[in-house]
Parts: sequence; structure tokens; C-alpha cells
Amino acid sequence: MRRISPERVYRGAGAVILASVFMHFCDRILGVQIEAFTGGIGYFSPWWVLDVFLVPFLTGIMVSLIFGFGGKWLAHLPPLIVRSVSYFGIAEHMTAMAPGSSLMPIGWWGFYLILTIEFCAVGGVIGEVLVKRTYGRSKPNKPTPNKPVEQTGPAPR
Repeated sequence: MRRISPERVYRGAGAVILASVFMHFCDRILGVQIEAFTGGIGYFSPWWVLDVFLVPFLTGIMVSLIFGFGGKWLAHLPPLIVRSVSYFGIAEHMTAMAPGSSLMPIGWWGFYLILTIEFCAVGGVIGEVLVKRTYGRSKPNKPTPNKPVEQTGPAPR
């Protein structure tokens, strides 16, 4: 069985916490509460689009850059944490909502949650590509009599 080093666990926890804080503050800066439905087409503003698509994408990149390989899997956690805390904060009247808004039904909220998680996962894959500089399997070098085999892939840790 493969053993996980404590450094890797700390780096993963730090990546998830920093990405969650980033996502939360981006929500507040943009002034969007996805969980509070105002009704009508005005709900889907340009700020809402940024908050649902761009912020999770950048969050996923951040997680992968901090954590390294495997960051695409950890990138699923920050939107789950931030959106759940926000939804249940509004549901339990701990977070204020805009006047005229109502709490989104949990089924629709789940759809938007999955949407943000997927964009965060795409950002995680892009972050891993940035870390690795390539994606997928590389062709092995064939040894020649005059040339030693060069290492392909990431540097050993």
C-alpha cells in the first residue's frame, strides 16, 4: 500500500483552504449570491456568469498549481465547500439576502453546484498541464548505442 507523506496532506489542505477563501472573496467582490434567486432574466448578469464559470476555473488552476499532480481531484472540493456553506447560511438565516430574493430550490442549486464543480475540475486539469508542461503519456526514448536514455516526465522528488 502506498503511503501518503504528511507534507502532501498539508499541501493539499492548504490548497483547498486557500482556494475556498479565494472563491468566497470573489463571490463577495462580485456581489453575487447564486443561492439567492431574484427571478427573471436579470438574475443571470455578467457578474453571475463570471462567478459561475471563470472564478471556479481560476480556483481549479490555483489548486493544481499549489498541490501539484493530483490537484485535478482536489479541485472538486472548494466549490463544494463554498457553495454548501453559502446555501445553508442563507437557509438558516445566518447570511442576509437581497430584498425580493428567495432561496433557490435545492434541486436547482445542485445543478449550479455541479456546474461550478465541473469548471473547477477543468481548471484543475489545466493547472496540471501547466505544472507538467504536457499532458498524457509521452513516447519513451529508444536507447541508442552512443546516446544514454534521457528521463521523460517530471523530475523525481
